[in-house]
Amino acid sequence: MPAFLANAVIWGSSFIFIKVAVGRLHPTWVASIRLIIGALTLLTVLAIIKERLPRDRRLWGHMLLPGVLGSAIPFALFAYGEERISSIAAGIWNATTGLWVLPFAVLVFKTERFRMRAAIGLTLGFAGVLIVLGFWNTEGSGLVGQLMCGAAALCYGIVIPYIKRFVTGSFAVSGVALATLQATVAAVASTIAALVLSGPPPAPSTWGWGVIGSMVALGAFGSGIAFALNMRVITVAGASTAAFVTYLMPLVAVALGIIVLGESLTWNQPIGAAIVLLGVAVAQGVLARMRKPKPLPSNEAAAAELGPADRPAPAGVTRA
Repeated sequence: MPAFLANAVIWGSSFIFIKVAVGRLHPTWVASIRLIIGALTLLTVLAIIKERLPRDRRLWGHMLLPGVLGSAIPFALFAYGEERISSIAAGIWNATTGLWVLPFAVLVFKTERFRMRAAIGLTLGFAGVLIVLGFWNTEGSGLVGQLMCGAAALCYGIVIPYIKRFVTGSFAVSGVALATLQATVAAVASTIAALVLSGPPPAPSTWGWGVIGSMVALGAFGSGIAFALNMRVITVAGASTAAFVTYLMPLVAVALGIIVLGESLTWNQPIGAAIVLLGVAVAQGVLARMRKPKPLPSNEAAAAELGPADRPAPAGVTRA
């Protein structure tokens, strides 16, 4: 699905922009400003497609949790974390989202079933988390930063099945409208938090072009366009499928961290990340589906036995 690839690139590159932005802005303002820009971007998209924000009070109530726990808090946590660890490490931690989605989807929101493969996959995944964390290393600031990024991924894991359970199947609104509502709620919440925790932000004229460009990219794409794409994926394909984007995001984050910021990997990060992704794949049945061939429809079974030149061409297609 094209939305997967687009979100993988947009969100995978977000970590280098966060790393640049926290060099000048307080983490709470990194979260707030990107959400303000994201909300404005989505409001513009709504105006272009001639839609309006939903007015249903029940929907607004349901979107408080996704707005606060699914955007405002994890965006701030990733920014806090990247003051202490590399963008590469933050991107790898984001991959643990798929581990958290399944238990919450099964045990709390009951949108999916739990199978033995899920237990095996989760065990593998959390073993990988310990390796990424470097549990044998007691370095203070790095450990705190990694735990912050892990907590941000946990927030995503709670909110994705929540949206599937209480929002997308219950309200007749478009994915863009839902994304706009979530970004608007998150922007208000994060701005209040930023004013309380850190006071007014520095004037934009003092940021520098690197920080300005990073915030625009984070806001317009990471908190704007990607929100709408993600809502569509959840609506069409389900909560666990939406979390599949985490398979590609670490690759983008690692590549850009090395190429753009000159960061380096420690041995445990790629090994732990690979084990995490293997665990997610096992838990969500990806490997089983890859091994199982799709049965051919009855009208295609006979055609499968013919050579390519003998098979009838599809309607509207001619052969030379």
